[in-house]
Amino acid sequence: MAKQVDIDQEACLGCEACVELCPDIFGFNTELGKAYVLGVGGEDSKCIEEAIASCPAGCILYEE
Repeated sequence: MAKQVDIDQEACLGCEACVELCPDIFGFNTELGKAYVLGVGGEDSKCIEEAIASCPAGCILYEE
């Protein structure tokens, strides 16, 4: 089974680091001030790992 990426919306600080690193994977909701996952399937795991490492809130989940 492939890994899935998700964001804990309550924990997200809205820094947009994940969006800057992986614009094909993460989007940003300006009304809520929160990042979100654009879609599923074919994610770049290296990019996601970088986003996880850069997230000050530690709110990016990447698991099976």
